[in-house]
Order: sequence, then structure tokens, then C-alpha cells
Amino acid sequence: MRFISPKVDYAFKKIFGSEQSKEILISFLNAIIYGGEKVIQSLTIVNPYNPGQVLSLKDTYLDVKAVLADGSIVVIEMQIASMAAFNKRVAYNLAKAYSNQLVKGEDYPLLNPAIAVTITDFILFKETEEVVNKFVFKEETKQFKCIGDELRLIFVELPKFKKRLSELKGLTDKWLYFLKEAAMLEDIPDTLGEVSEIELALNLASQANMTVEEFEIVDRRGMMLQDEKGRLAYAEEKGRQEGRQEGRQEGRQEGRIQQTIALVMRQLKKRFGEIPAELSAQVENLSLSELETLTEAILDFNSLEDLSSWLEERKAPRQ
Repeated sequence: MRFISPKVDYAFKKIFGSEQSKEILISFLNAIIYGGEKVIQSLTIVNPYNPGQVLSLKDTYLDVKAVLADGSIVVIEMQIASMAAFNKRVAYNLAKAYSNQLVKGEDYPLLNPAIAVTITDFILFKETEEVVNKFVFKEETKQFKCIGDELRLIFVELPKFKKRLSELKGLTDKWLYFLKEAAMLEDIPDTLGEVSEIELALNLASQANMTVEEFEIVDRRGMMLQDEKGRLAYAEEKGRQEGRQEGRQEGRQEGRIQQTIALVMRQLKKRFGEIPAELSAQVENLSLSELETLTEAILDFNSLEDLSSWLEERKAPRQ
């Protein structure tokens, strides 16, 4: 038995955001938000997983959104690689979830608390070794809460979780282990299987229970995310080396461009085979921002004609 990795956002959506995932999500949120206490008893998944949709929609669809019994809104996101202004993106998504509760003319008392649970496969806070970190609005000096728990940010940093299977203690440990190590398992360990919701999550993550279409989507998305993560890591390392050698920003920028070109060409060849020289030359002449946009646009291309049309819209040479 093999399992897909929950760290791939498509897989995460299937496991935690499907119609049959309600009990899974309740257990997971109780583990992460409330340290394993059974505070959440029921919830509604607002945007359930639909395998027909994930073919065309982008990252915002892959977040899992739920409304708790008390009306609180929870937005759960899996992020495998860092990105520019990531902290602002998280803050924006939380603020949007909170403000979108009201339509024009409605009163503020109708607002319910909003919680953003962000799981990352990279380090965010070097100041602490804690895997789960929780934030609310507090007065800077006295540290008392300003608006209670109306807006909460909760971060889970998977690289900080180091426990082995034999070292797992409570519900939180077991869910963290599931998130980080599920793809490495060959069967359901007793330690995890004794939690019925984790057993159900592993069954949803089993490759044997997926359609060919679902597996291809997850596999393709996983490769692209790993490519992106590798590209960022390589670009950062190359930038550091060039910075030490030259002390100039230009070297790092050009290195990122060349790596991004290589990533784009690899993605295109995986999708469509050999790429005509004319199209390759146009791709190599794109700016860095256009190349990064193209890495996402490729997901929606069905043929090389789509690529050609996309390039025709961007004829300006790279500066």
C-alpha cells in the first residue's frame, strides 16, 4: 500500500476537504488549534473537493474552508515552498475570510471569528523551535489581547517536527507525523491506525483508492511543486555564491532567470514533448516575472497552440 503526500496541495484538498472528510478535519483542527482537546464537535466544509474542478482552478480553490458550529470560519492552507510577501498573503486571506462574512448594509455584530491555519514545508520562525505557533492581536508592552480571538493566525512548520513513529505521544504528534511522513509509509502503523480519523485519512490518501485521473493530477502537481521548491533553493544558493564573489545583484537575477527558463522548458516537455525552436526562443526571451507567470499558466494549457497564443500576447523583449 502506497500513499500520496498530504504536502501536495491537491492531495491535501482531497484528504481534508472531501465530502467524507468532516470527521478527519474536526480531529485535525482539534489537534492543531486546541492541542488535542475535543473543542470542535461539528463543522461544515464550505468548498468541498471536486476532482473535476482541480484540473483548471488555481491555488485559492485548494485551500480548505470550513465553518464551525459557533459560526467561526477556518481557512486551512498547505504551502510547500516559500514565496515573496508570503506573510502578507496569509494576512490578506485571513482578513478576506473575516470581512466577506458581511454584505453591504449588514451590522458588525454579525461577524464571527476567523482562523487561518497555514502549514508550511519550510521554516518561517527561526526565533523558536516550536512546530505549532499561534498568534492573536495583543498590546505590544503589556501583552493583553485587543480583540480577543476574533482573528487568529496559526502556523505549522513541518521541518521542525523531528519525532519518530515510536516517539509519538498525543493526537497533535500523530497528525503532524501523518502530514510529514504519510508518503513514506507502506501500510497503516498501529500507532496511527488507533486514531480512526487518521486511518480514514490514510485510506483517502491510498493510491489504490484514487482514479487514474486523480493520481496523474497529484503526481504532476507534486513534480511541479518540487521543481519550484528546488528552483527557489538553487536560486537562493546561487545568489549567495554570486553575492559573495561579486557583491552584485545582477548575478543573482540572471541566475534565477536561467533556472526558471530551465524549469519552464522541463514542464513544457513533460506536457507536450519536444518544443519547436521558435517557441523555445520566445520563452528564453521572457522576463523573470513573465517566466514565473508562465509556470502557473502551463497548468491550464491543453496544447502548444495555447502556449503560442500566450506568448503572442507578450512580445516585449526581456529588459
